[in-house]
Amino acid sequence: MSLAAVVLLLLLSRLLVPALPLKRLAARLTAVEFALAASGLFGLILHCASMFFEPLVAAIPGSAPVIGQINSMGTASVIWYVVPSLLLLTGLRRQNVVALALLAAALLAVGVTMYNGTALPIHLNTVFAAGVTTAAIMFLLVVPPWQTEPEP
Repeated sequence: MSLAAVVLLLLLSRLLVPALPLKRLAARLTAVEFALAASGLFGLILHCASMFFEPLVAAIPGSAPVIGQINSMGTASVIWYVVPSLLLLTGLRRQNVVALALLAAALLAVGVTMYNGTALPIHLNTVFAAGVTTAAIMFLLVVPPWQTEPEP
């Protein structure tokens, strides 16, 4: 719930604060970059939801094999995590280098804590950090393809 609250606050900030995205740090995404980032984000949400909210994902017709692969915690599960992570990072590759490095580190930490048997609270903290970092980049730095430059 706290992750959802922070993401909502960042979204509201983007909508209500005219200085966002931060003009000095912002970078415009191309349509392809936007599609890559959106696909990666969707894949990461699918992965997380399959693990923690399985009944919601199971309501999607044909999702049972995907849920099974993700929850098996084997090679297929790793692929279902790594590919969306790389898509997200590729889509955001022209964003601020420090923000992108933080996101890469957060996604790596999520992967490591997910697959090496780390205690669940530690893993959930890394998920929180990755979620906040992703939302901060998307709402504070990204200029969408339909907007030519950050507003003054």
